[in-house]
Amino acid sequence: MRHFLNIISYIFHPLFVPIGGTVMYFLVTPRYSSLEIQSGNILPIFILTVIIPIIFFLILKNLGVIHSIFLPTLKERKYPLYINAILLLMILYKVIPNNYVPELFYFFLGLLTATGATLILLFLKFKTSIHLLGMGSILMFMVALSIHFEINITLAISVFTLLTGLVATARLYLRAHSKTELLIGFLLGVLSQMLILRYWL
Repeated sequence: MRHFLNIISYIFHPLFVPIGGTVMYFLVTPRYSSLEIQSGNILPIFILTVIIPIIFFLILKNLGVIHSIFLPTLKERKYPLYINAILLLMILYKVIPNNYVPELFYFFLGLLTATGATLILLFLKFKTSIHLLGMGSILMFMVALSIHFEINITLAISVFTLLTGLVATARLYLRAHSKTELLIGFLLGVLSQMLILRYWL
């Protein structure tokens, strides 16, 4: 059981949230988008939010700053969150404007808002579940896209809701977070997306 829940924690690692939301948008949207626009967003976002963070993780691990990809302590979370915020800013100012997709712009703005809130809580010595923050962000984005494009993706939303519960169960079972930390993380993800809905929904 522990091995299975560890795999779940890796598969739904917050590292994959930005690229996951991006790919999901292009799968869901009925709006035509050329291959150039899709690749112009997906490729640089993948490089900036997956490849570069992995490189930074290896560097920080070699320096002894962090010891695990799950960042179990408050001290280990600080630098990866700084790096994540900078990379999200780069996406907002450099990547998306070149192949502008408003829904993605606001999705990443929501992720940046959630990251900022997580950093504030970190300074207050509170460890937020970034796993649940990511799951909450994508779940709310899926609901918003369904309303925005008036399409029925209830099955996908239901499956992702179950997966969110599975991730929460995994983090609890592995004693990575308390129930409060999971709940706060999920609420940060959902609310950060909800706050900006009025600008694009």
